[in-house]
Amino acid sequence: MNKTWREKLADAKDLPKTMVIPSPAEVDEVMRRVPKGKLATINEIRACLAKKHGTDIACPMTTGIFAWIAAHAAEEAKAEGRTDITPYWRTLKSGGELNPKYPGGIPALKKLLAAEGHKVVKKGSKFLVAGFESKLATL
Repeated sequence: MNKTWREKLADAKDLPKTMVIPSPAEVDEVMRRVPKGKLATINEIRACLAKKHGTDIACPMTTGIFAWIAAHAAEEAKAEGRTDITPYWRTLKSGGELNPKYPGGIPALKKLLAAEGHKVVKKGSKFLVAGFESKLATL
């Protein structure tokens, strides 16, 4: 027998019990921790933030948006002559994919990553850092 619509509505499906919505500054702070030659994915950043707050997960949507804001804020600071900017190019999407929405798009990211010894490969329509898993930073 199929479930009724009300039964489906009431089914929680083991969803997370708690979720943090991090601030933009928190996302930026974690991104700043990724050292030269190392990488992080947005999922590792989310896990770090969830652990910090004692929650099951960090919101994927806001964490991604705030990483994008941090990237653009870094370029804004760079344009003002600052050198201590957030190394946003070290933060990848899941699966090691470059984020084309970061400043300068794929061409700029490829250049910045290559300068730190990473090899970018094209897989279908996506650009990935080859072997990114072995280069993940401990957050």
